[in-house]
Amino acid sequence: MTTSTSLQLPRYDYRPGNGPVLVFLHYWGGSARTWQPVLDRLPRRAALTVDLRGWGRSRDLPGPYTLEQLAHDTRAVLAHARVSEYVLVGHSMGGKVAQLVAAARPAGLAGLVLVAPGPAKPAAAVTPEYQEALSHAYDSDESTAAARDTVLTAAPLSETLKAQIAEDSRASNEEARLVWPRQGIAADISDAARAIDVPVLVVAGEHDRVEPPEVLRSNLLPYLANASLTVLPGCGHLVPLEAPDALAQVLRRHARARGRAYLHNGQTAPLPHPLNDGNVRYHLGYQR
Repeated sequence: MTTSTSLQLPRYDYRPGNGPVLVFLHYWGGSARTWQPVLDRLPRRAALTVDLRGWGRSRDLPGPYTLEQLAHDTRAVLAHARVSEYVLVGHSMGGKVAQLVAAARPAGLAGLVLVAPGPAKPAAAVTPEYQEALSHAYDSDESTAAARDTVLTAAPLSETLKAQIAEDSRASNEEARLVWPRQGIAADISDAARAIDVPVLVVAGEHDRVEPPEVLRSNLLPYLANASLTVLPGCGHLVPLEAPDALAQVLRRHARARGRAYLHNGQTAPLPHPLNDGNVRYHLGYQR
């Protein structure tokens, strides 16, 4: 595995392997290591994980910390790592960043996977009062633990993962921590989402209290030209940590299909149906 050392770019880790490269963007409060349980289940897959600007090992990078800056950073990291063919995987805030990256139709993008993503059109529940309350979720160890246990998760987690969530949630600079709840979560990027021209797989947690499946159906799918929704049972918002087995299976199948389509003819193919193994609650296709 190679770790970046550039002082200008967010820190990232690149692991060589079978392509296309899976490029992972974390949630508000997460870090590159949020994806480790999923990576452990995809040992032969090429992967790149990023600590987004203001978070984790990138906490000391200066702002701005807007969605647009995070999207710009992602493109710069891809260029720095010389990634030529990839599937972009974004979780929550990282999912909204991923939509902006994909909307620019970058060369080499073979597919997009949005895991419990911030939807293109903000939900009605995102009011100024909600935003203000959310901005204080990580103010203290106590508030962070409460958010983790009562809002972010629905499945049991090990004490190690609980401690990681608490540590990562607090491991940001204050300005970066405030930009998402006060600006990013309320940004309407539906016009950008309409420009995405690769197949999109949207993955939701059955019991997600942050971005429920019904919100993704109404506030994201209608703005995507070729999208499919998969709901994973028994988990909440932190899908990579709560359901890594099921998510890895979905990613493996999607990346394999996108790699074949990209390498063989460069055309977008219909999205594959997830494995029918009990780990996927249902699969809903949507084409505009």
